[in-house]
Amino acid sequence: MQTKFVSLILPLDCLASRAIRLVPFVVLDPRETERRNPRTASIDLASPLEIVDLITAEDRRVPEVVATQRDQIARAIEIAEATFRRGGRVFYVGAGTSGRLGVLDASEIPPTFGANPEMVQGIIAGGLPALTRAQEGAEDVVENGAREMDKHGIGDKDFVIGIAASGTTPYVRAALMRAVELRANTGIVACSPPPPELVKAVDVAILPIVGPEVVTGSTRMKAGTATKLVLNTITTGAMIRLGKTYGNLMVDLRATNNKLVDRSQRIVMEVCGVTREEATTLLDRAGKSVKLAIVMQKKNASREEAEKLLAENGGIIRRVTNEPPPPIRER
Repeated sequence: MQTKFVSLILPLDCLASRAIRLVPFVVLDPRETERRNPRTASIDLASPLEIVDLITAEDRRVPEVVATQRDQIARAIEIAEATFRRGGRVFYVGAGTSGRLGVLDASEIPPTFGANPEMVQGIIAGGLPALTRAQEGAEDVVENGAREMDKHGIGDKDFVIGIAASGTTPYVRAALMRAVELRANTGIVACSPPPPELVKAVDVAILPIVGPEVVTGSTRMKAGTATKLVLNTITTGAMIRLGKTYGNLMVDLRATNNKLVDRSQRIVMEVCGVTREEATTLLDRAGKSVKLAIVMQKKNASREEAEKLLAENGGIIRRVTNEPPPPIRER
């Protein structure tokens, strides 16, 4: 919120005879993320416990708002799945917190789903230095947003999702408009309504309007939480559609540490009803792939035969085995 003062020109005798009080008028920013929150107006006087209560009360509103965008998020999952199946890539483009959330989501896809790092990529205004140190002016360098689209060879196979909490980030808008020119699919995730012409230009607009922040303009809070929920759902949904899970089991993970090696073995043990030693042998034969190990055991197939069966069935185990995953055991 900005305050401006009106200057008045009055006769000298008037100025001499009375005190003149300048009356401020308030310029309201139309962006939802820049509004003041009346529920937290006295937070500076709150105790630590009261601060926790105020913040968590605001946070509880976020999932319900995200749920209002269910159709739009589902549409984004459909576009992302189609993008991957035709050999395209999903790009997140953002500045500041929005950019960091995009890079975070992209970086978690390879270890979680065994996906090629090229499939989901994050682009942040200011580049890698902006991940750990704010480069706030970078979002205003409009030409860099468009330049990144050219640099990454964006084309008609790709899906570019702009992330702009305020809905107006120049860098993001420029990137999206260039992506449209390059005939890519496009989407926008924003927590304040973007300009109508931008919404009209993209294929899907996901707008969880979470309202004013606890601290005015601090979009790393509710807007950031809403954004992470949306991005998680898009990529997780697309990966599930590609057959990266069996039921809700993570069968395409990359066992890059001891925890994930153990998880891989436990999944094969549970699904196939084998001992840990047998699961370890199966995984070795399957090149450490949980999915291949399951199909090899269920269909008594070689690795090559299992790969062919999965390719013929869209990578989905259940279509190959015609079996549901084992029931969940109650603890």
